Amino acid sequence: MPGGPGNGDLGAHSRYFVDWLANCGFSVWQMLPLGPTHEDLCPYQCLSVHAADPGFIDLQQLVEAGYLSAEQAIPPTDLSRSELLNWRYQRLRDARAGFVARHGQNGKGQAQGEEGQAPPPPPPPETNSELRELRQFRACHSHWLEDYALYMALRRENEFRPWWEWPQPLRDRQPQALEEARERLGEELNQVVFEQFIFFRQWAALRAYAAEKGVLLFGDMPIFVAHDSAEVWAQREYFDLGADGQPLSVAGVPPDYFAADGQRWGNPHYNWQRMAEDGFKWWLQRLETQLELFDFVRLDHFRGLAAYWSIPVEAETARDGHWEPAPGHDLLSAVAQRFGQIPLVAEDLGIITDDVVALREQFALPGMKVLQFAFDSDSANPYLPHNHTADSVVYTGTHDNDTTMGWYADLEPWVTERMHSYLGHPNEPMPWPLVRASLASVSGLAILPLQDLLALGSDHRMNIPGVAEGNWRWRFEWEWLPDDLSGWLWELNYLYGRV
Repeated sequence: MPGGPGNGDLGAHSRYFVDWLANCGFSVWQMLPLGPTHEDLCPYQCLSVHAADPGFIDLQQLVEAGYLSAEQAIPPTDLSRSELLNWRYQRLRDARAGFVARHGQNGKGQAQGEEGQAPPPPPPPETNSELRELRQFRACHSHWLEDYALYMALRRENEFRPWWEWPQPLRDRQPQALEEARERLGEELNQVVFEQFIFFRQWAALRAYAAEKGVLLFGDMPIFVAHDSAEVWAQREYFDLGADGQPLSVAGVPPDYFAADGQRWGNPHYNWQRMAEDGFKWWLQRLETQLELFDFVRLDHFRGLAAYWSIPVEAETARDGHWEPAPGHDLLSAVAQRFGQIPLVAEDLGIITDDVVALREQFALPGMKVLQFAFDSDSANPYLPHNHTADSVVYTGTHDNDTTMGWYADLEPWVTERMHSYLGHPNEPMPWPLVRASLASVSGLAILPLQDLLALGSDHRMNIPGVAEGNWRWRFEWEWLPDDLSGWLWELNYLYGRV
């Protein structure tokens, strides 16, 4: 989003965007994962599968709540992006101080008072309701929040080193060491809890606003978990790790369209046998959190539920990996039993075998069709619109693709000619012929990247798979949206029956 210092946030600009979507006739907003990232900003390698990035919190709402002064929420004008992020995090600390001062209590809802003195008088009733809300949030999310708060506090104390480089008693979660850390870092734990409480509260307000406008929120759930994350540290029995906390094998994908050597992601694999023993409780809790945020979610790398690419730890690339079977049927059965209709879209791109198709179809999960993959082979290409099915989601391209304008500029002449011929030699400039093809598809849902609606080139690409630096930093500006764009998009959505 535009507007926020350092990055977009959950404030007015997000609500403006919802308004714009509704005016265009769109009813779904898909976005990347929202979790707190490592320094590379990759949202598919987060510090937690449950927590959200506190950098998205809208500071103006904290002013309106009385936790910050208006002056505190005004950012300096001479800071870099990383400095602005640090400025944001400091404002969140100020906001918690304001919250505590407002309520006369600490982050756990306990009265503050000097030793030997009577505690301060109870806060007025309206602040008691906020304290109740904080306590209820902490209790409701305790199955992940307490470990996450301790992990983040210890990570800061250990100069942001990964958990396997912490002192051994903390690395291996020895009970006495954990208890001492909770006592020593109590204020830091309360800060982390406060930030998650504020994010979830602001998000709930944004989701309710979107629902009023007829816009559903579509999330994205990475299939694997970052090695340096709260869940791997706190729940090591669910992952394929050695005694020292290091993976016995790592995740990735074999060579494909995106990378000649494949992709070595480095995530630890799951201990699927242990997960099955308690009915996949870990996965069900993870999905519960996602459905608190979203109406439905895309499961990234769905084929990993049928079989996953296992790469030896010592291998430098993914070429040396091999396929291992995964218990996707049993997992999705548990999900269906818990949630009824499974609220997932299967990201089924890449090397898709019959067993992956059978698993997706058995549980009636929509798959994905990407038009940028459609024109470089023959008429049997599954991504060509005449081969689409209603149980799919069609994209011009995804966050891993170039923008349509950038892709089109780099096409080989024979692919360009084939596409023009297939689309009937349209007179409109790119990307509109591909946008129309998406909307005209029989796919039940069509997703259009904002970069394509703005006809932006490769310098606006979100991610280049296999490239570690420089991704995940794209932001748009309101002035890039032509005044007549929303009306034009509404007409297209209406024309193709998608309003």
